Amino acid sequence: MTTDGFYPTDDPLDQRQWRIIDALRRYGTDSTRLTHAFASQHQLRPVDLFALVAIMSAEGAGTPLTPGELQGHLHLSSAGTSYLIDRLEASGHVRRSREDADDHRKVRLRYKEEGMRTALSFFGPLGESTTAILDQFDAHELDVIARFTDAIAQAMKAHVELNRPGSNGDSIS
Repeated sequence: MTTDGFYPTDDPLDQRQWRIIDALRRYGTDSTRLTHAFASQHQLRPVDLFALVAIMSAEGAGTPLTPGELQGHLHLSSAGTSYLIDRLEASGHVRRSREDADDHRKVRLRYKEEGMRTALSFFGPLGESTTAILDQFDAHELDVIARFTDAIAQAMKAHVELNRPGSNGDSIS
């Protein structure tokens, strides 16, 4: 078996790219470990945490998720999504909100204060160190980092979608 193309060559550009790819690999592994530690400490399932991250990200972007959008994001059945939301609601992490003035039937998922406090108590120190690291970069560098991390996140999502159980590999949603 050959490892050509797997490990970096002596080329400085190749070495730089290897450092970045290796750091992303280690970050992904440690992120998974952190996810499992948080889930274990708070009696959550991994899918619960995936849902919480999706809800937090959407709400932070100003576009809170509907249950249907969460269902599509997590690739769960309608019943499975309802059960998940019920569980997250009962544990104090999220709430269903009917805030659409035109359609009171439309439900949005929002983080509850209790859920935010729980997340901040665990992830707050990591957020502070991340902010301290980001503070070391100027606006132009942050733009490059943001463009890179957005592209990497999209590539990872596409790869996950292509390889998720039940996917035929023909399309990426």
